[in-house]
Amino acid sequence: MHIPVNGASEMALQGGLARCRFSVRSDVGRVRKIQEDSVMAQAPVFLVADGMGGHAQGDVASQTVVRVFDEHIERDVPSTPERILDAIHSSNDAVRDLSGTGDYGAAVSGTTLAGVALVDAGDDVGYHWMAFNVGDSRIYTWRDGELSQLSVDHSAVQAMVDAGLITTEEAEKHPERNVITRAIGADEFVDADVWLLPAAGRHAFLICSDGLTKELDEREIAEVLNSHQQSETDPRSVADLLVDEALERGGHDNVSVVFIEADYEA
Repeated sequence: MHIPVNGASEMALQGGLARCRFSVRSDVGRVRKIQEDSVMAQAPVFLVADGMGGHAQGDVASQTVVRVFDEHIERDVPSTPERILDAIHSSNDAVRDLSGTGDYGAAVSGTTLAGVALVDAGDDVGYHWMAFNVGDSRIYTWRDGELSQLSVDHSAVQAMVDAGLITTEEAEKHPERNVITRAIGADEFVDADVWLLPAAGRHAFLICSDGLTKELDEREIAEVLNSHQQSETDPRSVADLLVDEALERGGHDNVSVVFIEADYEA
């Protein structure tokens, strides 16, 4: 099976090695003039930040998150849950510093944040993949040909779906589908969703901005992933395939994809 990648890394863990292969691509799209997405793909952290469209300095806000994480997290060694949370809260402070005193509404700088990091959660817990999310960029798991959304959108339409007011299908076309309810930089204290998944074995994660999910639904994303696994000749990576498909559907927003395949035998 031919699996093109953009990068690979190994991290020494107690009792073995964690190997990661990943592909990354971020594109401004066919409509927008400014790229407000930023990505980070440097073990142990992989993330996507989508600057809030229509808000002040959305591009700078997403770039700020990447910078803060790069300053906080040591490269090529497992991090800790505490350090990841500190990077999230420090990112929130740094993005808030971009806004002026008295700014409100669209004048407030903000960005989504979605990512995964390999962490050492302590002697009694061990190594885990820590997923974290603020906003409506998404984290998916990919296993045995099945795509499953791990993160939960912090959006107005997701709240309506949870309340039983609209269906998931209706949410995809709802006029308020772009309204998010949490963002880095929006409030003094950021409330991030966090999940811990035991690192042992094989894992695959797809992290993306909503520029992908606006163009492709989950079934269509899964079809691209399955097609890639079965291909022996396509020279493109997973990230390239997904971004190319989003652009072919119109590319109405910036689109960013990080796809990670990890293997660790404890």
